[in-house]
Amino acid sequence: MLGALLACTTASAQMAPAPSLDALARSPVSTGTPGAPVSPEQVQRWRDEALAYEQGNGTPRDAVLAAQLYCRAARHGDADAQFNLAWMLINGRGIQRDDAQAAHLFAAAAEQGIVQAHNMLQSLGAPRGATPACLRSPEVERPPASAAAPTVPAAAEKPIALRAVASAAAARPPVPANAPEPIVRFVNLVAPEYQLEPQLVLAVIATESNFNPLAVSPKNAHGLMQLIPDTAARFKVRSITDPVENMRGGMAYLRWLLAYFEGDLMLTLAAYNAGERAVDRYRGVPPYAETRQYVLRILSAIGGQLSHPFDATVTPPSEMLALSRNAARSR
Repeated sequence: MLGALLACTTASAQMAPAPSLDALARSPVSTGTPGAPVSPEQVQRWRDEALAYEQGNGTPRDAVLAAQLYCRAARHGDADAQFNLAWMLINGRGIQRDDAQAAHLFAAAAEQGIVQAHNMLQSLGAPRGATPACLRSPEVERPPASAAAPTVPAAAEKPIALRAVASAAAARPPVPANAPEPIVRFVNLVAPEYQLEPQLVLAVIATESNFNPLAVSPKNAHGLMQLIPDTAARFKVRSITDPVENMRGGMAYLRWLLAYFEGDLMLTLAAYNAGERAVDRYRGVPPYAETRQYVLRILSAIGGQLSHPFDATVTPPSEMLALSRNAARSR
């Protein structure tokens, strides 16, 4: 009797349908101390553990746990995890096949330089439908409810409506230790012209170029604020290598992004790094390791501030902004 019961239980388990990726994403594996910063080394460990569970290297195979770990690493922008999880999806390897979600994951990996992911997209086609949960921003990056985007004050009928700041930083953060005095003086003088807090501008410069006016990136970004030629032209920068014009162009772009994202610093900084179209497409911080580390680094430098005053007359807000906030609250 016991043998028959065990056989029946085993057969039922074998017949159980594979879980969907969405179901796994709603039940993530433990990630350590809640709210603690996640290092790139930790993300790599999740990906390596996922690979071991997927292939049975030194551990019993467990496709579900592998998918959960890949999902966690993918959320932090790990391109290899995004590719491997997409591969599991299109092959139905331990989880339900879902070509639409796989296309999103392949696209994110391709945008970070994974050639094989680009090749897979050629056969799957452009991503369709909503962005999978495994590409949404990690919980550690989600602003607390009290730091949501500032509301419109009752007396907002002024010609230029600068919204109040819900800031986690009570005092101005210190100036970066290696910031040259002439640059600090210039930023302190000029940033208010662009309705920007000087500490934000200095943190962006420190992260972008480490205060090197001759810096040039592999993506052809130039100068202190790492402007690409298209952005420089968009904000009327005539000489992209001139430090003064470069900083003014970068500040003009920051002012525009703050208006576009209604003072949301996470989205503004993500867009400065990856472009506003990527932020709109993903309805939040894009799933690129570089961008997510960039955002966290600058937010840390300015004391955890999550919102900033903005001039609503500069540009209409992003049409995707409400969707971005709803997605952030649901994580």
